[in-house]
Amino acid sequence: MLGADALNLVMMVAESGMIDSSIAEVLSRPQFLTAAKSNPNIKPTIKNHILKWRGKVKHKMTKVCETERIQEELALYQEVIHWTEDEFYQQIDNVVTKLEWHSSFYIEASKLVNNNKGLMNPMFPRFFCERWYESLSDAIKKAQLTELKEDKEKLLADLYQRIETLKTMESVAAEGDEAQIGKLWDMASAKLTKSNVDIMKLHARFLSKNKGLQDIASKLGRMANEAPDHDRSQAQAEEVKVVEEKSDFVTDDIVGIQEGDDLSRLLPNETLFLSHPELEVIFYQHLVDKRLMNYRMEGADRKLRKVTAHSRAASDTLIEKGPFVVCVDASGSMSGFPEQCAKALAYGLMQIALAEERDCYVILFSTQQITYELTKQDGLKEVADFLSYKFHGGTDLEPVLEQSIELMHGDKYKNADLVVLSDFIASTQSEHIDAMVQEVKQHQNRFHAVCLSKYGNPALMAMFDHTWSYHPSMLGRLTQIR
Repeated sequence: MLGADALNLVMMVAESGMIDSSIAEVLSRPQFLTAAKSNPNIKPTIKNHILKWRGKVKHKMTKVCETERIQEELALYQEVIHWTEDEFYQQIDNVVTKLEWHSSFYIEASKLVNNNKGLMNPMFPRFFCERWYESLSDAIKKAQLTELKEDKEKLLADLYQRIETLKTMESVAAEGDEAQIGKLWDMASAKLTKSNVDIMKLHARFLSKNKGLQDIASKLGRMANEAPDHDRSQAQAEEVKVVEEKSDFVTDDIVGIQEGDDLSRLLPNETLFLSHPELEVIFYQHLVDKRLMNYRMEGADRKLRKVTAHSRAASDTLIEKGPFVVCVDASGSMSGFPEQCAKALAYGLMQIALAEERDCYVILFSTQQITYELTKQDGLKEVADFLSYKFHGGTDLEPVLEQSIELMHGDKYKNADLVVLSDFIASTQSEHIDAMVQEVKQHQNRFHAVCLSKYGNPALMAMFDHTWSYHPSMLGRLTQIR
């Protein structure tokens, strides 16, 4: 009889081709062909998205046999296939009764048993189990196909939504973000309204007209790579390289003559011993004693070896860029031009984070904190919500600094750049906060401040590594304090 382990052949859905057929059908849809034609950069993005879906749906399909109904029937089947012929005939009626409530094989099983009552055919138990096995296989395949169909519909809906969102974002791209449209894919799962797009377009235009803000965003993006790293002044790196070593076993050059027993390197005159029967025994004696005259060969043997290299790092060591944690002062004193600057600068940092595959986490703070993760699945919706928020309330910097430092202690925000956008019209922070800031700086976290007012508290900004003041007059002015 067939063992239950044979069902693993059915559960190997990758071999059946069901998933690959679905993928081929999805990729042939006119919507995707048109999208790929209009924006060639999006085609590999769609394929990567579908490949990730393939792995997830394959895992889900292999789990369909774990449902209670199929598990009960599998357990019963596994028990029956190990019965003897006598046990089978004694208990087959009970088996059919158990199948009545949870198996599609019940009707066929009843007919088979009724048609063979009293015959005691020795081949019947095997035939019964074979038919049962086929029924179980069909049930699992149907369950898999149902799961695949449902997931394919969800995939299509998600893909259509992302393509629609990217089409909507083309108007924003025209304001300077066109190079990043393909990279917006991962953030395009949420549906955007016209007002969402309009608000992003407004701030993209504002950013493009204020070169000073663009310069600050650009410098902030570069500073993660230029931060001094004294612990890496003498760096060790282990890498695999191809090295050449002299070897007698590589026949690149003849470098002399030596005694040996290597017939492939034998000098021609040594074969003279084989031309006379009475001398042949001398040849074999020299061979046994390794005294035959051989060419001595030498060459370079190329091998892969791990090589440890020591190199002195430059004064500004290039280190891995971490995420942005952008704290935006949403107090009432920031309303008007400072609010526009803060939102546009945060939008510019989001573009840099997107281009460099860095996370961007925004915290709006006044008397309370509101957080936005701009580079997650529905990040574009988060961006629109953030840009639509109206500033009001008072300035309370200490809680947002505590929250940011707590984030930086986690693995996800290790080596992060904290950027505070504020008018800094507030009291100096406590020594406790200053100590927390100094401590987290030791872990390659950097602190930046952009002051959007002429009246910012200098003592409050003293804790930051870099501070800019941006409050242009009619002619425009950008100054870096330190």
